Amino acid sequence: MKYYSLNHNAPKVSFQEAVLQGLAVDRGLYFPETIMTLPTSFFETIENLSNEEIAFEAIKQFIGNEIPENILKEIIAETLCFDFPVIEVEKNIYSLELFHGPTMAFKDVGARFMSRCISYFKKDKKNNKNTVLVATSGDTGGAVASGFLGVKGVEVIILYPSGKVSDIQERQLTTLGQNIRALEVDGVFDDCQDMVKKAFLDPDLRHKNLTSANSINVARWLPQMFYFFFAYKALKKQNQPLIFSCPSGNFGNICAGIIAKKMGLPIEHFVASTNVNDTVPRFLKNGFYDPKPSKATISNAMDVGNPSNFIRIQEMYQNDLEKLRKDFSSYTFSDEETLEAMKTIYKSSGYISEPHGAIGYLGLKKELQNHQNAIGIFLETAHPIKFLETVEPTLNVKLPIPTQIESVLGVEKVSTKIRTYEDLKAILV
Repeated sequence: MKYYSLNHNAPKVSFQEAVLQGLAVDRGLYFPETIMTLPTSFFETIENLSNEEIAFEAIKQFIGNEIPENILKEIIAETLCFDFPVIEVEKNIYSLELFHGPTMAFKDVGARFMSRCISYFKKDKKNNKNTVLVATSGDTGGAVASGFLGVKGVEVIILYPSGKVSDIQERQLTTLGQNIRALEVDGVFDDCQDMVKKAFLDPDLRHKNLTSANSINVARWLPQMFYFFFAYKALKKQNQPLIFSCPSGNFGNICAGIIAKKMGLPIEHFVASTNVNDTVPRFLKNGFYDPKPSKATISNAMDVGNPSNFIRIQEMYQNDLEKLRKDFSSYTFSDEETLEAMKTIYKSSGYISEPHGAIGYLGLKKELQNHQNAIGIFLETAHPIKFLETVEPTLNVKLPIPTQIESVLGVEKVSTKIRTYEDLKAILV
């Protein structure tokens, strides 16, 4: 499998090169040269397969022979060492819970998969150190920190916007030590992401062997397709069209879902549900892609003004807006609407949703009006405990502390404050 840059001004590369480089030399995101449809028999018998077997069949075409099959299966087994339950919340509406991993966020899948791929690629390069540079709007940092903790030959530097992540999210990326370093940026997520992209192209930093662990990296992004297959397996017997609603910030999750659809997974429609950072909903209405500076909300992991992965989605639809609209809708919701949705879900079913999942629910309810016979799945991307400052007073509940979170409570937070790219460069140099 070869990968090409979406800016179309860089050489094609292997999977390994795409993973270790993160971003192409022309600043483009890498994209697979081909997407092969899986055989019909795979979907007909998917209920007989384990999650690990499903994941292997889904991902192997994107890796080719660069990782031996037995090693790839080991990587998948270590990545998927937790559950992905599908919970009925209302009639024909389900929550796909993606928060049962070590940092209680969906990004555990991509971070664990990527860290193990890099570890394999570096096994014979003992003196060649890599620096993983990542920007986070909330959960990415903790997942990457956990996934790469203690990986030999890899230094991880995490940039996060000061005061714009929850306390638990901040603890998960600032308390681990070892090969993990946190940089607290005076700005918003887009500032963090811009610094990361700029560092990749800085000739003074080539010796650092920089790569990204954001969803711009193919090894972080592609494994996110797995849970769409898992949800289909769980709901296949109902024999109804499936609508997926993804709380969307950088659009990596929903982009991976569309890859799964292109591979033959029977998905009727996708909904990108956003907070007030509404670049994509506006684009679908007027056809003009006009990113704006991100705004802070209670669904902070989605506070992204210029989502990186949307260009990948456009590529899959040949930049044809009408083709995209047939498979894809996007709606925007305010903090007030989000809080009301959390209350509605809890009152009707007793199900505790956090702000991101609630926005996914709102987008799903809106889109299901156009698909009367469909089943709807919204993605719950993080455990409610990560947003207890919002969840507890809104629902008047007391959340028990999961064991995954207990380990970071009471540990001193360690971060370095920076303001500019030059501050970051000085640290990297």
